[in-house]
Amino acid sequence: MTYKSTGISKYSVYYLLMIIVFIIQLLFNSRCYALNGVVSNQVKELNYIYKSGEEGYQCFRIPAIVTTANGTVLAFCEGRKNNCADAGDIDLVLKRSEDGGKTWSKLQVVWDDGENTCGNPAPVIERKSGAIILLSSWNLGTDHERDIIAQKSKDTRRIFKLSSTDDGRTWTTAEEITKNVKKENWTWYATGPGSAIQIQKGKYKGRLVVPCNHIEAVTKGNRSHAIYSDDRGKTWNLGGITPQDSVNESTIAEYAGGKLMLNMRNAGKARNRQVAISKDGGNTWSDIYPDTTLIEPVCQGNLIQYKTGRKMLLAFSNPASKTARVAMTARISYDGGKTWPLKKLIYEGPSAYSNLTVLHNGNLACFYEAGYSKPYEGIVFEEIPMKDFTTNKENIHTYNE
Repeated sequence: MTYKSTGISKYSVYYLLMIIVFIIQLLFNSRCYALNGVVSNQVKELNYIYKSGEEGYQCFRIPAIVTTANGTVLAFCEGRKNNCADAGDIDLVLKRSEDGGKTWSKLQVVWDDGENTCGNPAPVIERKSGAIILLSSWNLGTDHERDIIAQKSKDTRRIFKLSSTDDGRTWTTAEEITKNVKKENWTWYATGPGSAIQIQKGKYKGRLVVPCNHIEAVTKGNRSHAIYSDDRGKTWNLGGITPQDSVNESTIAEYAGGKLMLNMRNAGKARNRQVAISKDGGNTWSDIYPDTTLIEPVCQGNLIQYKTGRKMLLAFSNPASKTARVAMTARISYDGGKTWPLKKLIYEGPSAYSNLTVLHNGNLACFYEAGYSKPYEGIVFEEIPMKDFTTNKENIHTYNE
């Protein structure tokens, strides 16, 4: 059959359509992001440590990273067997790097409880012994968050600890600590996710502190809290709870002589990170206040202490947008989080959860979820030298999904 009015054959139409499809794909793959006044026509190559759909898992999410006393980088995450959903058959997995992130070991399963959910990794280094303590949250694979919150689930969220004394090569069996760190009227519960801390100065020096969040059964109040150990991770206790609610996933850092800063994901209408301070090792927390510089689209973020030379700084990472999970950005504060004068746009495109660590060479590294069309295509590792941070003014950015 031919189109007599034009004289064009069906084969010509077919090839024309193929050319149009090719052009559309080309335009999509070289899409443009407008961010902070800078437009990039090139798509950044992402250094995936975990790639969804590979190594026996359909999806990898929830990154957590630490650098051990020996300089080994441990990159944890959730290995989600069948899909990217938050419930189901989910394992805690790990890759190790002994050369600062240049090469990585094969995937190692740290905790697999059959078809159940083992997630929310929150690792911390115990400096005196060099041991790595790993806190994690668990639930039945058939129980979903909404059912746990509504108290209609078969079981509930439980909290476990694991540890390694050989630089992350082997791990102890998971040990439950729920009764010590979770109140009876709490339903949902999550450790971290992301790295935790050991206090280095002051009255509570040596204490391990892990940021967590929970939901109350009756009020449905969504709050953050801390749990702590004063015996190098052997036993754990419930610390302070935020006075106000509407916050959840949290991250913690030490600053200014042993004070702690709890930086939290907002669970309300605001699109800024929420902050609380503790002057007693996480036993109590101040009233919550917003950090207006640290914008967010409602997403996890990460805060760590960063020592460079003689300066003790704070470093923060998250998708710096009020509208979408894009624009993974790291920031530096010299004054305990009052201001954030330095920043580094790590990746303009789709990006979500992240965790920072300080490498053995003194540089920062960011371990973050990212992709070319959606944030959950894999988890990326990127080293960030201090010289890469700039003092560019804050501008509103746009990104068209």
